[in-house]
Amino acid sequence: MILDILIAEDNPKDYEFLEQLLSEIDVDFRITRAPNGEAALELGKTRKSPLVISDIQMPEMNGIDFARNLWEIQPDARIVLWSQFKDEMYVRALAKIVPPETVYGYILKSNSREKIASAIRTVLIDEQCWIDPEVRKVQGRTGHSLTALSDIEYEALLDISLGLTDNLIAQRRYLSRRGVQSRLNSLYNKLGIDQEQFHCDKYGDSFNLRNRAVAVSLARGLVNAFEMEREEVDFQAWFKKYKRSHKEKN
Repeated sequence: MILDILIAEDNPKDYEFLEQLLSEIDVDFRITRAPNGEAALELGKTRKSPLVISDIQMPEMNGIDFARNLWEIQPDARIVLWSQFKDEMYVRALAKIVPPETVYGYILKSNSREKIASAIRTVLIDEQCWIDPEVRKVQGRTGHSLTALSDIEYEALLDISLGLTDNLIAQRRYLSRRGVQSRLNSLYNKLGIDQEQFHCDKYGDSFNLRNRAVAVSLARGLVNAFEMEREEVDFQAWFKKYKRSHKEKN
């Protein structure tokens, strides 16, 4: 029996690595490459019970969005997500989209060839989940009520990461200024930021809460430059409509 494997990977060297790795596993494979998430989705739609290895950071559509869209059409698709990133933002998003009883994997590229091969075999051949131990640690944080961000707290984090003021956040999210402050206070608490900061009359507050929140979030992997590029595009599209509407009213 020949297994048909779809590899979604934009980096040629990483694709060649996987191609070589699969050739060393004692099972016959037929491999198809997709250079981005959109191309992978089009190919995945046409297959019955697709077997997939997918990078996470890809152009056009990232691996998380690709997996979500494919699982909506093919809930029995078995997907091994492989990445050099264990960012909490990806782990958080993935937890929301995996269908019940779906077999999937998450393996970091920093692992040995043997471990990567084992993860692929476990998911695609043995039909069992395989989650990298380092990713499991992040899963523990995202599943803890004291540290896991809610959707509205994460939304607030994206807004301040984009540099938006309270007024503009209120307009974008249809909130009052008090509502914005409430979301931000909740975000600061989840990030463990002390809002009772040191203050002196000569120098004022010891740090900026917004900037501190972004710094902590970067360290936790809740935001990264790659995904913020997409958030910036979404924000600019909204801001263009907002400015036009504001001019028309005045």
